[in-house]
Amino acid sequence: MAIRLEHVNYVYGEDTTLSVAALRDICLTIEDGQFIGLIGHTGSGKSTLVQHLNGLLQATSGAIYVDGENIYEKGYDRKKLRSKVGLVFQYPEHQLFEIDVFSDVCFGPKNQGLSEEKVKQRAREALELVGIGEEYYKQSPFDLSGGQKRRVAIAGVLAMKPDVLVLDEPTAGLDPKGRDEILGEISRLREQTGMTIVLVSHSMEDVANYVDRIIVMNKGSILYDDKPHNVFRHVKELEQIGLAAPQVTYIMHTLKEAGLIDTDDATTLEEAADEILAAYGIRKEAN
Repeated sequence: MAIRLEHVNYVYGEDTTLSVAALRDICLTIEDGQFIGLIGHTGSGKSTLVQHLNGLLQATSGAIYVDGENIYEKGYDRKKLRSKVGLVFQYPEHQLFEIDVFSDVCFGPKNQGLSEEKVKQRAREALELVGIGEEYYKQSPFDLSGGQKRRVAIAGVLAMKPDVLVLDEPTAGLDPKGRDEILGEISRLREQTGMTIVLVSHSMEDVANYVDRIIVMNKGSILYDDKPHNVFRHVKELEQIGLAAPQVTYIMHTLKEAGLIDTDDATTLEEAADEILAAYGIRKEAN
């Protein structure tokens, strides 16, 4: 399912003295099956942008097309759109409310009007996808760890079978172990389903190992939209807007400037190791 934004602008408090332009002339296309990292510092417009993808916010001007249909056309089914584009908000565990984990995940598909049997099937499949076993089904979601709560919340959206999954700061507030668990589950989810994923973050480290496209936002506009290694070449520009490239990028830049390697395109530790070994004519042994 492709999503296309054409010259989208959004102003908070339009026609008031307190109006703020949150999005400025956004043009982009999200193709089916892409894994995108949407990066920007606080206030850059990234969360506002993703709330346009499923119609939670309506653009002040511009158009959004989903599978070629303008979502702002009269009669367009926004409720159906929100089933197609699943949005997991920042700190989604605050939205958990049912008596147990399984009931919470059933809530979304139940409201889609599915049969009880189908609802339960969807819930089981979604919980399996995020690595939550049956031993947790009857447990209160409030007794789980922070990372587990986050996974249950993601499962609640997955149970509605969206074509696109948007995750707004899914690692916010988690300790390093919880962060790695969530990012690992998201990566496995992509591998297993091939679904389109938009991962919103202010951390380049969080996305460098996973995404195949990075969109960098600044002051409501798109600053860069490219493959990770191309975006990370703009280290100084990223620093000027309060962002930093992954640590491995700085290391590879230093090695290249010292003449020790020929290329500094690596964005992950594994890629860096391969490039360094190749520079010295050492072939990496297969595991």
